[in-house]
Amino acid sequence: MRITNMHHFSEYHRFYVVRDFSLSGIDMKMLSTIYQPMVGAYAISLFHTLFLQLAMDKVGCSSTEQQRKLFLSLELETGERGRKFFIEQTSKLEAIGLLKTTRKFAEASDDYVYVYTLHAPLLPNEFFKNQHLTLLLRDKVGKYMIYSLRDELLQLEPDELKSANEENLSVPFYELFHLNSQAIDLEMEQAFFETASTKPAEAKLEIVNKGFQYADIILHFPRESGNRVFVEQLKYEPEQMGQINYVAKKYGLYLTDICRLLDEDGVFDPHGELMLELLQHKANLVFRQDKKRGEERGRYLAKVEQQQVRGAGVQAKDGNGEAATDKTVEMEFYLQVPDIFQGECNQHQYNYILRNEPYRFLLEKIFSKGTVPDGLLDTLAKVDLNYGLKEEVINVMIHYLYMNKRSWSKASIEFSVTDMLAKQVNSYEQAVQYIREQAKYMESKSAAAAPRTGARASGSTGAAGQRSNYARGTGRQKPLLPTVEDKPVTAAASRSAEEREAMRRRAQMLDGKV
Repeated sequence: MRITNMHHFSEYHRFYVVRDFSLSGIDMKMLSTIYQPMVGAYAISLFHTLFLQLAMDKVGCSSTEQQRKLFLSLELETGERGRKFFIEQTSKLEAIGLLKTTRKFAEASDDYVYVYTLHAPLLPNEFFKNQHLTLLLRDKVGKYMIYSLRDELLQLEPDELKSANEENLSVPFYELFHLNSQAIDLEMEQAFFETASTKPAEAKLEIVNKGFQYADIILHFPRESGNRVFVEQLKYEPEQMGQINYVAKKYGLYLTDICRLLDEDGVFDPHGELMLELLQHKANLVFRQDKKRGEERGRYLAKVEQQQVRGAGVQAKDGNGEAATDKTVEMEFYLQVPDIFQGECNQHQYNYILRNEPYRFLLEKIFSKGTVPDGLLDTLAKVDLNYGLKEEVINVMIHYLYMNKRSWSKASIEFSVTDMLAKQVNSYEQAVQYIREQAKYMESKSAAAAPRTGARASGSTGAAGQRSNYARGTGRQKPLLPTVEDKPVTAAASRSAEEREAMRRRAQMLDGKV
């Protein structure tokens, strides 16, 4: 307890105790055999005195009393000497994690009220994992006494079963119980809200600060790792812990993923500083790899489900679970029939195929001379199962790629799909409107490029070829320089030598040189 002014802490100040646990048999034994040798019998007596301020069969907050009650119970002097001794004993309990002391300013009485929050003693398996407490106990009783206490309090697992395979047979809550979550009792919610021991502001703060704690990371981090010493320093580096939690939240990483990344070479520099850019790079690789595996797993499960449905002869259903029915197409959204379908179906039948048939049927017609490439099938399966684009929209996209001689590469298809998803294209009509807008955009772009192409064609043959390459995007961008053209032969060029000599003498005479 940090008290700088003794006038702010006296036996006349009020206090109350907060606890949310009750002492069991193992807790009592831990207090008497483990904690008492570390802090002394008087500090443990103070712990029991604070514990009994609230009935043993209750949890929550005790009534507000003057600290004179504690001083009299512990037979302390009601003066500065007794106050210092009380502060010393509470400080010991705070240092080993059994007590937390705070104070609040009460405006009504214009004075401080002290709050003593008790914490349950650690269980044996948790205590002996704590390095600081174990070393303190060793300094008090010696290491051989620690071995004896550990064997007395902690029963270890048999050696033959430590490396055996383990299978979880527990039944989850919602597999056995089904709650009525639709009915909400506002009166009950309000009652629990008013009597909650945790205040709304504190609960909100816990949600905001939610993330991986240092204790979670160090508990799962390998002891023999070369980065262990740097990870242990994170306990005193809240800024680096914040960066780690930011990366974990950004890429959706689990605790095991964070521990594995912190074990990588180069994540910490020789001085123990976290290399944030490298950590983000590795976290992005983990995120992309997990995303790819998840998509592949989803496609595989969808294929298995389709095979089971076909084998059972079950009627196909749409996304709402109702039997799928044929959908009609309004004439304003009709698309032109491609050349490969000429003679096989009319415009009405072709648009009916686009609206109701699966995209595999359309691909088999387009690639009728052979099988559909596997790469194209995998790309469209990803679009269908992972991106959630409807088959009627995929059919319109296939029609657009074929009619406009677009590339069938994965990059080209994913570019179109990304644009459709971003523009919320989710129906046949929206897809038709989308490809019409794309066609208008390409026409306007071509019309704007036509005058520039004609102007470049008026140059010389070599320059025209070079500029045509630039117009197609294959040549280098160079400025258009003026060219010197040959002038036609004039009458002056056909004069004789005598005439030119006479003209030269005439010019000299005019200059006064002759």
